[in-house]
Amino acid sequence: MKYLIVGLGNIGPEYELTRHNVGFLIVDRLADKKSLSWSSDRLAFRADYSYKGRQIHLIKPTTYMNLSGKAVNYWMKTFKIPKEKVLVVVDDIALPFGKLRLKAKGSAAGHNGLKNIEELTGGQDYARLRFGIGDDFPKGRQIDYVLGRWTQQEIEALPGPMDKAIDMITSFCTIGLVQTMNQFNR
Repeated sequence: MKYLIVGLGNIGPEYELTRHNVGFLIVDRLADKKSLSWSSDRLAFRADYSYKGRQIHLIKPTTYMNLSGKAVNYWMKTFKIPKEKVLVVVDDIALPFGKLRLKAKGSAAGHNGLKNIEELTGGQDYARLRFGIGDDFPKGRQIDYVLGRWTQQEIEALPGPMDKAIDMITSFCTIGLVQTMNQFNR
């Protein structure tokens, strides 16, 4: 069985520790825990590993957030991975900082990376792991907040929820979406 785990973010040092890049941070942490190294490949950085008879492909699209669907679509086709075996890890301002929510499908909720994935893969029916970044910004300053760097307090608090996100990814790949949602979405 093959799985595609997609961490969303923007490439470049200016985006590295921004809230919008939490998808990248989570798959980076997973790769570190598995002692994987990233290779630069078509439309994405990629790392692969096997776990309990499953082939797990991690990607970080190099297309920038708003064109993430290009990379997702390409790697789904290249590896012949159906949408039900794809999990997109993404930031979410509608959730409090560190709150995690796994969903089987849903709207893009204004997230341009998710919108592009929907457009290029043909719909909203793919799993997404939403990582709450909170909404502590003044009206009209959403872009500055999302593209802003984590506060020191947030950086110190990140490891716990990031490790839980990794547990959820592993669970998704082993016991499946529904059981993982039942176990973690409380």
